[in-house]
Amino acid sequence: MIRPKSPMRRALAITAGTLIGAAGAVAFSAPAYAHHPEIYGTYCQVKGTNTYEFTWTVYNSERDITGEITKVRPGDVGDIKVGAILPKKGDGPLTGTETRTIDRPGTNTTLTVGAKWVRGRTIITEERTVKAVSKGKCQTPPTTPPTTPPTTPPTTEPPATPPATEPPTTPPTTPPVTETPEPTPSVTPKPVEPVRTNESTCDELIISVENPTDKAISVVLTPNKGEAKTLTVEPGKTGSVTFPASEGLTVTPSIDGTEGEPIAYEQPKDCTSGGGGGEGSLPLTGAAAGGIAAGAVLLVAAGVVLYIVARRRRVTFTA
Repeated sequence: MIRPKSPMRRALAITAGTLIGAAGAVAFSAPAYAHHPEIYGTYCQVKGTNTYEFTWTVYNSERDITGEITKVRPGDVGDIKVGAILPKKGDGPLTGTETRTIDRPGTNTTLTVGAKWVRGRTIITEERTVKAVSKGKCQTPPTTPPTTPPTTPPTTEPPATPPATEPPTTPPTTPPVTETPEPTPSVTPKPVEPVRTNESTCDELIISVENPTDKAISVVLTPNKGEAKTLTVEPGKTGSVTFPASEGLTVTPSIDGTEGEPIAYEQPKDCTSGGGGGEGSLPLTGAAAGGIAAGAVLLVAAGVVLYIVARRRRVTFTA
């Protein structure tokens, strides 16, 4: 007897193939990283002047690895300086204070900090700009003029008999007053400029742009090798583009014709020279090899299932 072909089986086969493809894509796709410096700032105005005093604090978003400060604009502030190690989250922040002269209130109150993290075979860099929060007028301690003790004229009378002395009493001790550090806000300040994140892997340079503004932005990314790409990001969204990794690769971003600093591809240590894999590339080990092996097992198992389904659809003879 010849069994008729079931439309349901065909649909199930197509669905299984789609799920296998999706599983393969998930197994082999690279994760998206969200590493960033957490910047907090406050300022106060010195009464009667254009002088403002700023206090900045920078935390690490990551709890398991340290970062490295790569940029501070307009300039280094205390411990927040290029080359400084950004401690793991929970191990304390970098801090700094500075004084600025501001002619127009509300301007020149931002700080840009860039940082770099090395996670396995990926190097992540990100920079963001945050605006400080005003605390009003600076509090200055009151000054008290010195007082001159009154002079006592000399007396010719014989001194009176001193009263009986009592044992000195120890004045009660007052515990020292300790300043309570200002608590860290529970919400990371929103960036005031587009945030750019760069990921250098062995095979590609991934450039992501987060748009915190209320207008769409278009970024033209021009590499020194290959064709330029345009990335349009809607308000509140994040977009990304990739470029094949190669030694000496730089990509120059520009928005509305204004060019930014070139983005340089930085090759991770575990890769061969020049990036992009190819001949002479190192074998994959550790988590990368495990992921590929798991993906291969999954695909083999799926192939066996499809083979059994196909066998059952063949002609079957009965006595």
